[in-house]
Amino acid sequence: MRLLTHNMLSSNIKGVTNGFPLRIEVEKAMEKSVDFNGEFIRSLFPKIDWAALVEASRSLGYAELPESADAAASMLESEEFLQKVHHALLEIHLEEGALVCPETGRKFPVSKGIPNMLLHEDEELDIEISSGNSEELSLYKNRFLCNLFLCDQ
Repeated sequence: MRLLTHNMLSSNIKGVTNGFPLRIEVEKAMEKSVDFNGEFIRSLFPKIDWAALVEASRSLGYAELPESADAAASMLESEEFLQKVHHALLEIHLEEGALVCPETGRKFPVSKGIPNMLLHEDEELDIEISSGNSEELSLYKNRFLCNLFLCDQ
């Protein structure tokens, strides 16, 4: 699981009001090379929760990012800085471990790089979308897809 993915995930357990950022418990991490694209990193920057990225990258042993989001934003023209952000977001992978809800402590396992965010029946949100209300269903699907593909809502 890339840290870019981690930065978009949160706990959706019923009753949880603060399910982000998920804490990372590392059993196995690895690096996988990805072609660098500075423009892509610049375009992602406003969508990233900087504090969560810094915390996540440090939990995986990478401490090359500045603490402050303001300091980071001021360095967006530096290719060296963009390479560091690229490395943190796209090349560092959590292969085995867990993501932990900050509010409940519930652990979501990560196996072979895939986070299992499925909820137990008693944890599920009560989302009711009537079959006759296609506008409501469409809005729900759009929000899901926007979160998945990092677009603005």
